[in-house]
Amino acid sequence: MTTTTPINQAKAEAFADTMLETLNRGAIALMTSIGHRTHLFDTMADLPPANSQQIADVAGLQERYVREWLGAMVTGGIIEHDPDNDTYHLPAEHAAALTREASPDNVAAFAQYIPLLGAVEDQIVDCFREGGGVPYSAYTRFHQVMAEDSGQTVVAALVDHILPLVPGLTAKLQQGINVMDVGCGSGRALNTMAQAFPHSRFIGYDISETAIATAQADAQAQNLSNVQFQVKDAATLEATAAYDLITTFDAVHDQAHPQTVLNNIARALKPDGIYLMQDIRASSHVHGNLEHPAGPLLYTISCMHCTSVSLAMGGPGLGAMWGQEKALEMLEAAGFEQIEVKQLCHDFQNSYYLARKLG
Repeated sequence: MTTTTPINQAKAEAFADTMLETLNRGAIALMTSIGHRTHLFDTMADLPPANSQQIADVAGLQERYVREWLGAMVTGGIIEHDPDNDTYHLPAEHAAALTREASPDNVAAFAQYIPLLGAVEDQIVDCFREGGGVPYSAYTRFHQVMAEDSGQTVVAALVDHILPLVPGLTAKLQQGINVMDVGCGSGRALNTMAQAFPHSRFIGYDISETAIATAQADAQAQNLSNVQFQVKDAATLEATAAYDLITTFDAVHDQAHPQTVLNNIARALKPDGIYLMQDIRASSHVHGNLEHPAGPLLYTISCMHCTSVSLAMGGPGLGAMWGQEKALEMLEAAGFEQIEVKQLCHDFQNSYYLARKLG
């Protein structure tokens, strides 16, 4: 005999309303990505109130699609509509979070993760049933979106805010030191440092041939002679006491062999060198992330990308939300004895680990 738990009808109705709002907001996230990629937000930020044809003409787009997109934006509370004149307007207060000029506060750039991850939903569902993971190659545009993401939050703050977290580091970079970036992706961070510090020598490694090709092309376009990029698995690094500074930007938790990578980084540092690791600011425990402002988004990205690409390579699947506790544990296991964790007031998403070996 089974018993049925009584349902709190008011609670059930409130939750149904919440889920409908979730569906609406998910749809808005998808359309926000389109607004970013088509430069519609940037276009409208510079326009007075205009009709759909005028907006389409300025943006160089098809009016019928623009009109339907505007419908989603108006009903979603993003864009304002004057029914008397049939004109549309992007308020300056909204443009401050939706345009490229708003960097690093441009939320529209992050919305691109929603359709990007949705494209691999079938493969992820298969992984739920059969195990394994989805390889990097399945994620179209991932490096492009990731580069734009880090360009807003990390690269833009690198020289003026992140590097100064290490006392005296900027002066050393100006004098000339050896720097390695592991998991360098499209090379934006390394090329930025190479441009800012011409007396230092930089090398970047990444497993993606596409990302390295982009990094090399950007370095050549900037006429940078003090930076090199190579396709290499970070788990195979063999350098010993060769670098004054080693950096990783949002790269460790994706690795197939993250502990090996950290061990290699520790070995590659000079005795007085420092390892600067940027990664997602979070707890290793779900209950520690209940108040995280982007908790659901980051767990979703972790499930559908970070965890999966690691598992696809036979890795442990740490995931983006591996958290501070686990990060400290693994840094200590790699031989780092002096570790500081710092944050920047403008950046709620990331933590910056400053790790040194003693003796």
